[in-house]
Amino acid sequence: MSDADAKVVDMTQMFHCAVDAAQPAHFMPQALGVLEAEFRRLAQTDRARLVIGGFGKASAAMAHAFEQLIPPALLSRVEGTIIVPDGHEVQTSMVRVVSASHPVPDKRGHDAAAQMLAQANQLGPDDLLVMLISGGGSSLCCFPAEGISLSEKQALTTSLLKAGANIAEMNVVRKHLSQIKGGRLAAAAYPARTVSIGISDVPHDDISVIASGPTVADNSSCADALALIDRYQLEIPPVIRSKLETGQLESIFADDERLSKSAYHLLATPQKSLEAAAELARLRGYEPVILGDSLEGEARVLAAEMAELVRQAGPGKAFISGGETTVTVKGNGVGGRNVEFMHALASLLPCYGLAADTDGIDGGAKIAGAYITPMTAQKADDAGLDMAAMLEDNDSHSLFAALDQQIITGPTLTNVNDFRVILS
Repeated sequence: MSDADAKVVDMTQMFHCAVDAAQPAHFMPQALGVLEAEFRRLAQTDRARLVIGGFGKASAAMAHAFEQLIPPALLSRVEGTIIVPDGHEVQTSMVRVVSASHPVPDKRGHDAAAQMLAQANQLGPDDLLVMLISGGGSSLCCFPAEGISLSEKQALTTSLLKAGANIAEMNVVRKHLSQIKGGRLAAAAYPARTVSIGISDVPHDDISVIASGPTVADNSSCADALALIDRYQLEIPPVIRSKLETGQLESIFADDERLSKSAYHLLATPQKSLEAAAELARLRGYEPVILGDSLEGEARVLAAEMAELVRQAGPGKAFISGGETTVTVKGNGVGGRNVEFMHALASLLPCYGLAADTDGIDGGAKIAGAYITPMTAQKADDAGLDMAAMLEDNDSHSLFAALDQQIITGPTLTNVNDFRVILS
């Protein structure tokens, strides 16, 4: 194996190591520790129900692992629904798994969300709602507020994506147009207890942002949502603007009594995955440098900053980072923040690098990401590809497909945001 091939293998294995660290089968056993007291409480009465709900790219895999942890005496009381994107289904024995669309919601997710909310509303003080929450839940569990149609929510989601809004901004808007997000699901379940088990796919592990925080307090307001809509110059129906302006769509704030019986436990995070990749990098002879798990901004801007960092670094380092950049799609391409990051980096610096989404999907394409080598720009030139023009057209997926430098995993059944590594 050539030195170049070995470096590509090393980077690819670091990525897979990061993904593996966030697999539900590995971390879900920790949930038993936080739920043992709840299980004992449920066992004291024959009437208590154990409802398992969830949504996100990892939620079915989480449910499958969680079912193995439930005490035999409680198995007959289990019911619930999990909503996952198409292709992320995992066989479960006690809860129903529903497939829906991501990142733009569809009727399947809408109908399943409506049923989940109705079930939460029926819970009593002896019951327990366990929510399994991971990235992607915001679009999968979409039940718009009264007076707002699914098509209006779909159109606004699409506009936010194209405008380059980051995940926190998108979820501020989505929370205020929902009957479930922004703490409303836990409020509906009250006085039942709600315990949420989560995987973080957002910068700074903000649980109010993960899947738009259906079981936790929201610290944003209708005014914040409207300000974001106006900042991105988005057209919205008059009824939505009116409801936001008058505060009719405020979500659940921290002092609301209905959240007093809701607890949240975050068991997998981007930082843990980066640390796993860094350990592998060390074993392969690199000096790992973790730059952070919450890097944001335009993908090509971050690429320029990284290029300068690598230029100034000595040899033998592996710069590892996570977070979620954005791409403002202005061209005819489909975007994709990881491939655009790699595209921009290859245009600026001949180096080895890899960027991929740990869920296996970069933007709207079923491609996890891409890798580059010091020869990528020359390879593109030899193939007659205009890298600068393709970058301006947001067509990085086509570039890396032509160069055969894509990272393709299929659904990974987890999601701890993006993974990037650059070798100096």
